[in-house]
Amino acid sequence: QVQLVESGGGLVQAGGSLRLSCAISKGTFSNYPVGWFRQAPGKEREILAGITWSGGSSFYADSVKGRFTISRDNARNTAYLQMNSLKPEDTAVYYCAAGAHRYSDYRESRSYAYWGQGTQVTVSS
Repeated sequence: QVQLVESGGGLVQAGGSLRLSCAISKGTFSNYPVGWFRQAPGKEREILAGITWSGGSSFYADSVKGRFTISRDNARNTAYLQMNSLKPEDTAVYYCAAGAHRYSDYRESRSYAYWGQGTQVTVSS
């Protein structure tokens, strides 16, 4: 069973940056594509970015394109979400997730089977 742990959330002013990390504690990290999601109060969970198992391809939702960058280091069993130019509307609980298998479609929310516990990001105006 795959277990994921997010870290790096916190409080930041608008225009600031944060880097979230997603570490795998069980499983072989390079077997899975990784995605980052968020859920704000009263809203549905949305996929923000995804990256293939090798790191060779990635995609971004329009809401974060040009501001957020997803990456991974398979040697360190960790994925990252670098968030720049943060806005108050980015306030949410952020989750990382791993695909069901190596070739799961990293662009599709339904491909993700394993989830971290989430980390809160709050952006003040």
